[in-house]
Amino acid sequence: MDEQIVDVAVVGGGIIGLSAAWRLAERGRSVTVLEKGEAGRGASWAAAGMLSPAAEIGFEELDLYRLGRESLRRWPEFAKQLERASGSSVGYRDDGTLVVAVDRDDTEALRRLYRFQQEQGVPVEWLAGAEALEIEPILAPGLPAAIFSPHDHQVDNRGVVEALLKVLHEVDGGTVRESSKVRAVDGRGDVSVVVMEDGSSVEARVVVLAAGAWSREVGGIEPRLPVRPVKGQILSLRMKEPFELTHVVRGPDAYLVPKADGRLVVGATSEEQGFDTEVTAGGVYRLLEGAVEVVPGIEELELIETSVGFRPASRDHAPLIGWVAPNVMAATGQYRHGILLAPVTADEVALEVDAKLGERSETSEWLTPFLPDRF
Repeated sequence: MDEQIVDVAVVGGGIIGLSAAWRLAERGRSVTVLEKGEAGRGASWAAAGMLSPAAEIGFEELDLYRLGRESLRRWPEFAKQLERASGSSVGYRDDGTLVVAVDRDDTEALRRLYRFQQEQGVPVEWLAGAEALEIEPILAPGLPAAIFSPHDHQVDNRGVVEALLKVLHEVDGGTVRESSKVRAVDGRGDVSVVVMEDGSSVEARVVVLAAGAWSREVGGIEPRLPVRPVKGQILSLRMKEPFELTHVVRGPDAYLVPKADGRLVVGATSEEQGFDTEVTAGGVYRLLEGAVEVVPGIEELELIETSVGFRPASRDHAPLIGWVAPNVMAATGQYRHGILLAPVTADEVALEVDAKLGERSETSEWLTPFLPDRF
């Protein structure tokens, strides 16, 4: 083989793969991340960084909702540790989220969400439109109602992946290989073999498959992981006075996420278009229309960026986290929730790898509802 055996090979350099690699390297593991393109520049880059389990997850997805809340609970410490290790800010903000309605139907839907949040013990506040305007004065006048969620936070997703890359480049045993496309993984023996597109290979005691929307394309895993790409178009505006938001605002058809560097991220479409990378006029129009409906003043802001990301969606839109071969663990299928679920996924994957390598006896109860064999 081409290299010495590493403890863990991580296939995929998005936020899930990088976070897992960091946690494993912290435990003294030798870890090699294999990324087909530029690490951190896929779906993790084309995201908004919202940490909002109650607003993002459906009422019937209680296991996923609980996992999201647990990951949100872990995020502040995860952010502090990453900032300390990297010396870089990850832009963690706890300003909270306003979920707003624009008409009677939206208000009824919002009431259902509010009741669900109360049933789950989430501290939220029901606001009349005028009360919402006191929190964010540039909201559209006449909005009928809103929910204020003080415990829904956000992070600068780009800052997170840059900090993770910095740490992995500096930590002992950490390696990130970009432009390294994986063709297949053979995890049947005592040592797994990762076969690269160029014919070279990497040997590892354990492989973590975190290739996001491309996870199904990695050969050697049977049955193939049921993950498909869901295209999301997203754009950024440059904020300027007086049109500066301080909270995340979620409307019926768009969300608006202010960043410390002056960007206002507006997203995101949800399209079953495969790996189509085109930014379309229709997509941009729908996003702006939905955003202007709740914050009219953004019409005056400069459009500075458009991008496309591919969310990794399983059949039930819940993650696939668990063993798919004797020495191969999947950590994919996070769909809309990759940024939110990064801490809990990384921590629990590290525990599973420790158990596999004989250094712990227990495995993660958090992952039981999300095992890949549920299909």
